[in-house]
Amino acid sequence: MTLSRVRRERMGHIELAAPVAHIWFLKSLPSRIGLLLDMTLKDLERILYFENYVVTEPGLTPLKLHQLLSEEDFITAQDQYGDDSFTALIGAEAIREILSSMNLAKLADQLRQEIIESTSELKPKKLAKRVKIIEAFMESGNKPEWMIMNVVPVIPPDLRPLVPLDGGRFATSDLNDLYRRVINRNNRLKRLIELRAPDIIIRNEKRMLQESVDALFDNGRRGRVITGANKRPLKSLSDMLKGKQGRFRQNLLGKRVDYSGRSVIVVGPELKLHQCGLPKKMALELFKPFIYSRLDAKGFSSTVKQAKKLVEKERPEVWDILDEVIREHPVMLNRAPTLHRLGIQAFEPILIEGKAIQLHPLVCSAFNADFDGDQMAVHIPLSLEAQLEARVLMMSTNNILHPANGAPIIVPSQDIVLGLYYLSIMADGEPGEGMAFSDIGELQHALDSKSVTMHTKIRGRFKTVDKDGKPVSKIFERRPAGC
Repeated sequence: MTLSRVRRERMGHIELAAPVAHIWFLKSLPSRIGLLLDMTLKDLERILYFENYVVTEPGLTPLKLHQLLSEEDFITAQDQYGDDSFTALIGAEAIREILSSMNLAKLADQLRQEIIESTSELKPKKLAKRVKIIEAFMESGNKPEWMIMNVVPVIPPDLRPLVPLDGGRFATSDLNDLYRRVINRNNRLKRLIELRAPDIIIRNEKRMLQESVDALFDNGRRGRVITGANKRPLKSLSDMLKGKQGRFRQNLLGKRVDYSGRSVIVVGPELKLHQCGLPKKMALELFKPFIYSRLDAKGFSSTVKQAKKLVEKERPEVWDILDEVIREHPVMLNRAPTLHRLGIQAFEPILIEGKAIQLHPLVCSAFNADFDGDQMAVHIPLSLEAQLEARVLMMSTNNILHPANGAPIIVPSQDIVLGLYYLSIMADGEPGEGMAFSDIGELQHALDSKSVTMHTKIRGRFKTVDKDGKPVSKIFERRPAGC
């Protein structure tokens, strides 16, 4: 007996009947195998896909080392010099033979000498690239012949699942189809070798095996794209790793986290700079553990199950407790792409109706946000330390200057400038002219009761200190619109 999780851990392998080249080392730019052997990609492909022979041991013949021979040239050379006078191979075996016979240390010294003696401008650059790859092999302890494979690894079954559908049918991962092609061709090649089939048939089967392994690693990189039953290109191992939806960016760098949400942003003109509007339903979901704890502490529930029921029914006491929980508990808003530190800032949440997050218009430039459908993520700092750091370091009111150049980043623009201009207009003969107010609350009350208007000339008292540092009250003349 064993655990089911081993289906995500245990790998398998396919032992190949003939060696094949790894397409990542063959077709990358520049080709690593080509750079090491000082061969062009076209010549390498001719050898690997059984079009040309390559001389691995010229013997006493006038043939040159690594010279390419067509089928006709090979037969002619054998007739002319004899079968045992030279060695020429074809396919991945030929490349593996050449790679395994290389003396990396000696070749590196030879190339360095050539760089010193070279007089042209371009040649040293190419030689330096070869030296770099040789040094990388020597330092890492890898052997060049390992770029040619005898065994293909098979990823764990849970990463290439077989999902049962309605009606007794199955949906399978594309990788299973690609592995199946490799296994079928490999088994056929083994059988042909056992049957001692003609050389031309075996060579054709080896070429097909090379192509099927290429498609498994990187479908469409070379030759025709392999498609499934619905004419859709099959997803190879490379496709699973690369790009935005690949394993690295999607699953390793971009993990989903608890206590976070996402919604469209809308403007919140009535918010203060340090506030953001958080939809009630979203806040209820995000702050659930805090609500359960507070319900238990206040005696509304004795178990988590009871607390869950109260929250699910959205009882009035739940909303009261949510108000208490979010008071002075900052939340962090993030807008992708987060290109600088102002891409994530902390705000005090204000509960609002609806499903959209409200954002203060002045912080838009820091987030590079606008209200044409942008989305933002909400994160909840859980521990007291995290809440304190969010409040002290990340609060929007503490991030007024751009960290790169010190210029103000919270700058009024567009509607706000127009509104400020309108509010700052003074008019004579408005209701309540000359009235005096002691604080903002009084002024707001007068505005609400229409005792004064936005353009009324008023007087107000504010507390300050004189040149000796003693507290004094001063009277100033101001419009009520500034409240």
